[in-house]
Amino acid sequence: MGVRGFGELEAVVMDRLWSREGTTTTVREIFDELAEHREIAYTTVMSTMDNLQRKGWLARERTGKAFRYWPTLTREEHSARLMRDAFAAGGKSDVVLARFVEQMSDEESASLRLVLRRLAEAEDAG
Repeated sequence: MGVRGFGELEAVVMDRLWSREGTTTTVREIFDELAEHREIAYTTVMSTMDNLQRKGWLARERTGKAFRYWPTLTREEHSARLMRDAFAAGGKSDVVLARFVEQMSDEESASLRLVLRRLAEAEDAG
């Protein structure tokens, strides 16, 4: 599964939508992209996007005869939610966090320190 929390096709569709960075798209546009790389029915893509909308992952509005879709969360917001869920379900939170940080690269660790510093500064200023 490419993106945790989604089925295989849902993950592919969400990846395509997230790569559009804020623009809306139609089922036809996603279908045309996917059909270049795999055999797939238009109705399968339509059903998948409809399911994602019913689950709250996509929003949509009618434009003419078609719906235009967009994600309700950014890729980063979705990833943060998955991390939060894993953190909450993982047992002792301090141990989970320690294990997570131990697995970080030097670059990721530096990014984490920077984010924590910014949050602390914003808290001190507020």
